[in-house]
Amino acid sequence: MADEKKQKKGKPEGDKKAPAQKVVSTAEAIAPRFIKKYSDVVIPALKKQFGYTNPNQVPKLQKIVLNMGLGAAVTNPKIIDAAVEELRAIAGQKPVVTRSKKAIASFKLRANLPIGAMVTLRKNHMWEFLDRLVTLALPRTRDFRGVSRRAFDGKGNYTLGLKEQIIFPEINYDRIDVIKGLNISFVTSANTDEEGRALLQHLGMPFRAT
Repeated sequence: MADEKKQKKGKPEGDKKAPAQKVVSTAEAIAPRFIKKYSDVVIPALKKQFGYTNPNQVPKLQKIVLNMGLGAAVTNPKIIDAAVEELRAIAGQKPVVTRSKKAIASFKLRANLPIGAMVTLRKNHMWEFLDRLVTLALPRTRDFRGVSRRAFDGKGNYTLGLKEQIIFPEINYDRIDVIKGLNISFVTSANTDEEGRALLQHLGMPFRAT
């Protein structure tokens, strides 16, 4: 009888539960690789360089703003539609059309006239764009020797001017009607230009030596 009670209390080997497996969320599975680079490489490097004691002191990339200004739209409104589609392909997000705030007679510009397109990238879209910019687009620039170190605004934010949108592989060169310039602004939480420059440099921005 004692043996029967022991068998009832003991659980059969086949009923043992397998160890619980960690469930990876979809967001973690598709997280941009530059997020991991920022946490694993950039944060330790900046803490060592500037002596930060609190992780919240480390500068962060807050948003990236892409802007196409198109003065030619005054006489050729169709160029706006092309710019919107090209910016959508580059950014992976729908841009908005920018309009003139006031009329300027010398430029034949009327108020509320479409004169450009812009898009603001945050979170995953921002990190994915930065990855494609420094890894694919900038190296495709003709005679590329790096980007300027001086285009900071005094508060750690950086603006990069590109002469041609065709450096992005998402753009189909055969369908381009006009070569368009593009401004890319990197908004950071840095307090100084030196900190902002270090943040972008550790993220892979290819600054020129001088």
